[in-house]
Amino acid sequence: MEISIETTSSDEQPPIHGDVLEAILSHVPLIHLIPVSQVSKSWTAGVSSAVRTSTTAKPWLILHTQGYTPPHRTTTHAYDPESNSWIEIRSPSIDYVSSLRSSHSNLLYMISSRNLSFSFDPLHLTWHHAVVPKVNRIDPVVAVVGRRVVVAGGAFDFEEDPLAVEVYDLRSRKWTKSDPMPEFFTGSASATWLSVASDDREYLYVMEKSSGVTYSFDTNNNTWSGPYDLRPDRRVFESVIGFSDGRLIVIGMLGEPEDVNGVKLWEVNSRSFECRKIGEMPADLVESLKSRDSLISSVDVAMAGNVAYICNRYRAEEVMVCEFDEDGGGGGGGGCRWRRVANTVANGGVDKLVFTCSKVGMEELQRATRSRNRKFVVKRP
Repeated sequence: MEISIETTSSDEQPPIHGDVLEAILSHVPLIHLIPVSQVSKSWTAGVSSAVRTSTTAKPWLILHTQGYTPPHRTTTHAYDPESNSWIEIRSPSIDYVSSLRSSHSNLLYMISSRNLSFSFDPLHLTWHHAVVPKVNRIDPVVAVVGRRVVVAGGAFDFEEDPLAVEVYDLRSRKWTKSDPMPEFFTGSASATWLSVASDDREYLYVMEKSSGVTYSFDTNNNTWSGPYDLRPDRRVFESVIGFSDGRLIVIGMLGEPEDVNGVKLWEVNSRSFECRKIGEMPADLVESLKSRDSLISSVDVAMAGNVAYICNRYRAEEVMVCEFDEDGGGGGGGGCRWRRVANTVANGGVDKLVFTCSKVGMEELQRATRSRNRKFVVKRP
């Protein structure tokens, strides 16, 4: 990404400073502010102030690919809704541990019989590495809650407890054994069948996608609570959960995999666990979400701030975007604004696709651009 700045002669208009400069910069997409901030000290101050006072910045969707065959090369692209552009983030390939996965919108991780590697900062600039917990796992639930990493279920060895839970403390770098998952999850205690959401402070929520039955896990005292029924519409055959600005959101697909006839969203009261409808995907977007054989067995959802990105990984050429109104909107579906985004970096199934979503700020971008081996290249829409 290159932006040239031309200087003005003495008889031209004077340079822009102060409030006027800040007002102009507040309308410039964040990705374009990096070179602008390097023009002069006054422009650096203007950029900092504009970013600090701006309330319009929307979370980025970040698409990671990993090759199926050695050396399992990874690539990263981001969609910036402010500029309506895809951005190629050129950086070294992620060191391979195992299959790349994501969880509760912004956690990337790889887990093998020897290592657990994970990253949860907005642009995944930093990776953490830990020895694996005692229980050998192949497809566990993995989540970051505050300063802890929770690994649950997914046991590989039949001799191991399939509901075992272990918690890794990011400060002490030690594992502790916790209360096992509720017996309800026997037979479905793996990331394939479960959806998770973290409030980033204390609680982890684990939902069985097919039934909507949900339990909460308190990481402070290592105890489970529930069950809670988060399937308010009996026509829902598959659900996922996530957090939007501190609100627990349920996204449910109606009908059956071969005949999906709707996608609805509900906000969950985290005390009573009552669900209130806040939106429904327009019918034309539901049709676009379907794969070429009209099948939607599951969807990938990445959520941050007031935005949810919804994608069918088997038809990744388009991503559906839902922006939540701050005050909801009641049963009429007025709590969401919908649109679709062309995924110009989809590769037709050549590589494994993994989605995350992050609030990206000037600090993260400046940190990334200070690295000599990382570069942002804007792809024009």
